[in-house]
Amino acid sequence: MYVPEQFREERAEILRGFIARHPLAALVAVTEEGLTANHIPLLTLERPGGNTVLGGHVARANSIWRSLAAGAPVLAIFSGATHYITPSWYPSKPVDGKVVPTWNYAVVHAHGTIRFFEDSAEALAKVRALTEQQEGRRTAPWAVSDAPADYLAAMLKRIVPFEITVTRLVGKFKASQHRPEDERVSVAAALAAEGLAQEEIGELVRAPVPH
Repeated sequence: MYVPEQFREERAEILRGFIARHPLAALVAVTEEGLTANHIPLLTLERPGGNTVLGGHVARANSIWRSLAAGAPVLAIFSGATHYITPSWYPSKPVDGKVVPTWNYAVVHAHGTIRFFEDSAEALAKVRALTEQQEGRRTAPWAVSDAPADYLAAMLKRIVPFEITVTRLVGKFKASQHRPEDERVSVAAALAAEGLAQEEIGELVRAPVPH
């Protein structure tokens, strides 16, 4: 990914928080059929040694788990807020007209190696962890244990769990960092007027970060 320095984000806590907010990843791999992309929710798992590990599962009917050998390289792409930025939002537009449109967005690329598990206990652990992450904010959270045991056992046989050991995290927040402060303030106000949530605006408009 092309990442100009002003848009690069390397702080682990920021990148992990981003993944937690945007868990649906495009999982890209090279198989015998060529480039393959699957859209799969992933979550960060705690492992001894401080390694970043992403966990998830695929449908057993999905051939990717048979196509990739243990340790095969993969790329998980997490996408966040995105919005077109019109030159009309810049205070300098009526002054000299030296502005052009652009597109602000936030993404995190997780490079790593994947391995799949033929283990119902692993499948249950992955499903439970992902469910707890997503249901935890609900007033009446659904739990895996709410499903009948025989039904749950049958469903777990239909999936294959996996883990990705992350070797590199790359964040790109194209968020007007290279624009003057008055322009960033103007863009943020315009995005708010268009109904974007503050969390989205925080990803789309950022002050420069020293590198």
